[in-house]
Amino acid sequence: MSSSVGATALDELTAALRASWGLDTCAPEDQPDWSTDNPARGQCITTALVVHDAFGGELVRGEVHVNGSQVDFHWWNLLPDGTEIDLTREQFYAHESIVERVLVERPWGPSRIDEEYARLSARVRQASEPPATS
Repeated sequence: MSSSVGATALDELTAALRASWGLDTCAPEDQPDWSTDNPARGQCITTALVVHDAFGGELVRGEVHVNGSQVDFHWWNLLPDGTEIDLTREQFYAHESIVERVLVERPWGPSRIDEEYARLSARVRQASEPPATS
């Protein structure tokens, strides 16, 4: 990992993200499958955007396939040093596979993920702040 993205910074961001995921940060289409047993479900695009905010790099998108048919997209990150990280990969069930891998532009402007992204980003910032001292 390059000096621009240290392991400690990535570990801290990962912990903050995992602590911040919830049903209200989940993609609407994945909410029926979201649970505390699978908190990464539906968190991929918002998580990838928060990682992109912190470290830059590229956004990667793949297709989610079930029985050979595309059912959704999956997002993850390619860091500036060339490291690929996918903090939500564990969300998928055995019958789901990720195929293809394309670099994509960050979505800008109003979109369906704005509320979930804003909620997740705010929670991560709050979780990353040092505790107030008296």
